[in-house]
Amino acid sequence: MTVALETILPSDDDAAQAAGALPTLQSYLARHPRTSEIVHLIVEDDDQPDREGRQEIVVPGAALKLLARVLAHMAAGQGVAIVPSTAELTTQQAADLLNVSRPYLIRLLEDGQIQFRKVGTHRRVLMESLVAYRRADDLRRRKAADELAAMDQELGLT
Repeated sequence: MTVALETILPSDDDAAQAAGALPTLQSYLARHPRTSEIVHLIVEDDDQPDREGRQEIVVPGAALKLLARVLAHMAAGQGVAIVPSTAELTTQQAADLLNVSRPYLIRLLEDGQIQFRKVGTHRRVLMESLVAYRRADDLRRRKAADELAAMDQELGLT
């Protein structure tokens, strides 16, 4: 099943609120690095400022780490979309996520660099496969940049 990618674009107020909340959340996560623990959040209803307006929500620690990432992007004014790792994307969605053209993505698929399956005549790309390709590509780029920096050092260009 393909997924509709809905990007949430933060307003200026959203970005400011995210920027205000992020340091507190990062501090908490630094003091509690284990993702397996559960976290108790208190939510207050603005309409009921007394104790009846408070509710406790229990969430996994991993969800809090994800929330920190979302807040960081929002604080920077960037749109955020959450996609399950098992999601299947259209070739256009996959190309957009990699910031490449659709024909270039098709070449990557046909060359076997990114796994996909066909549904009729349409290709579907697993998000997991796309993420794995992005990680491998990032590593290749870093390695190439490190090699160039080492060459610069050897030649005395820096």
